[in-house]
Amino acid sequence: MDALWMVPLLLVPFLMWTSSTFVFYFKKCFYVAWMMLLALLAIPLCILKSGGRDVENMRIIRSLVRHVKYFLGLRFEVSGWQHLQTEGPYVIISNHQSSLDVLGLMEILPDRCTMIAKKELIYAGTVGLICWLGGIVFINRKKTSDAKSVMADAAQTMLDEQIRLWVFPEGTRNQRGDLLPFKKGAFHLAVQAQVPIIPVVFSSYSNFYLRKEKQFKSGTIRLKILPKIETKGLTSEDVTTLSDKSFDVMRSAFMEISDSVTRSNGPVKH
Repeated sequence: MDALWMVPLLLVPFLMWTSSTFVFYFKKCFYVAWMMLLALLAIPLCILKSGGRDVENMRIIRSLVRHVKYFLGLRFEVSGWQHLQTEGPYVIISNHQSSLDVLGLMEILPDRCTMIAKKELIYAGTVGLICWLGGIVFINRKKTSDAKSVMADAAQTMLDEQIRLWVFPEGTRNQRGDLLPFKKGAFHLAVQAQVPIIPVVFSSYSNFYLRKEKQFKSGTIRLKILPKIETKGLTSEDVTTLSDKSFDVMRSAFMEISDSVTRSNGPVKH
């Protein structure tokens, strides 16, 4: 009977070495389970620190999550740090490829910054609760009127509480090797609050992570923080132009850093 316990101990390393599909599911399951465990640890810490829902709790969440990249064999190369040294509230926008984006987000998350996320996330067990405690703003993507109302409230909260908000303007995860057209919510938010936009670009994950092909190996993610885009004096009539300008500079940066990181890591073998 004792020998039977040795079988899984030997089988897991063997499968990790021989099966890329097993590695994919093992890493994905580990990532989800570990994040839920970290959230369970963070919940009482946040309540003790702030007494409940507070953007300052993101400091605790950030410190607890930053080590997770090492377990998954990932590392980040960040450029443009100086662009985050901006006083007062602002809106950060970035491209969105997978749930792994959270690791990059926590790598550079400035103080007094939280996110705008889909409402469904609040039901994700301990992760949903810690998101709520971290002051994350939840929107119902299926109801445009609700989303606009939340954005209007968020703009006022940014100014009243001097916070920063991180938004994924593509609106959904995208691994197509390019950026999806931007939704306008983040830009209405920035214009309403008259705060700058700071674009952040993640390089393509395709050299180490392919969801459909079940590939998840070690790799480097390049994060490029771009110069801020001012919105002072702009009105709702300027939102489309602002969105297009942001899209163009982010797409250009995405192509640039994705090409360089692919040469560094090498392509994923299909």
